[in-house]
Amino acid sequence: MSEFEAARQNMVESQVMTSGVTDARVLSEMKLVPREKFVPEARQSIAYLGDDLRVKEATDDQPARYLMDPRCIGKLAELAVVQKSDLVLDIGPATGYSTALLAGLADTVVAVESDQELVETSNAVLQALGVDNAAVLEGSHVDGNSKQGPFDVIFLNGSVSFVPDALLGQLKEGGRLVAVVREGSAGKARVYTNSHGQIGFRNVFDAGIHPLPGFEVVEAFSF
Repeated sequence: MSEFEAARQNMVESQVMTSGVTDARVLSEMKLVPREKFVPEARQSIAYLGDDLRVKEATDDQPARYLMDPRCIGKLAELAVVQKSDLVLDIGPATGYSTALLAGLADTVVAVESDQELVETSNAVLQALGVDNAAVLEGSHVDGNSKQGPFDVIFLNGSVSFVPDALLGQLKEGGRLVAVVREGSAGKARVYTNSHGQIGFRNVFDAGIHPLPGFEVVEAFSF
C-alpha cells in the first residue's frame, strides 16, 4: 500500500466514519478516489488532512478556492442519498474531487465551475483517472445548468448565504439539493427536497467551511 493509499484509508476511518457517515457506498468511493490528484503538487502531502484544502490562491478578481473538508463532503454525499441511476449537478467543484466522488455513486455527473482554469484542470484530472461519466463545464454557479436538467441531486461545494430559486427549480420530482447555508457566523448543512413541486428543507448538522463564490448577498444602500 502506497503512502497516499494509507493516508486515504486513514482519512475515511479516522475522520469520515467517526463523523457519523455510515453509507457503505460513500465510504467505499472515498477510499478509492485519489484526493491527492486533485491538489497542486506542492500540497499533495497534506491532501488528507481534516480541513478545507486550498487548491488555488486568491487573485485580484478571484477568491481562493478550496476542496471541502473530507468529513463535510462525506456527510453531504450521504445526505444526498445518491442512487446509481441518478443525474447529478455538481456546483463549484474547483479541481473536480467532488465530481469524481459523485461519478462513482451516480449514473452521470454534470459539474459547473466558474473559473476557466479550474475547468481545464478538473477535466484533465478526470480524464487521466478514466472518469468517463462526468464533465466539468464553465458557467455560473448560481445559474446551474438548466439545459441538461432537471437533476436528481444538486451538490454545492462550499458554504452559501442563500440557495437561489434557479437551482431549486432544476430539481426533479423527489430531487435533493445539499448545501451548507450560512446563518450569521454559523453554517448549517441543509437538504432541500422537491415534493410535488413544493420545495422544503431541513437542517441536519453544523458545518464551518469556506464560501463558494457567486452566492454573496449584495447589500442595498438605504437613504
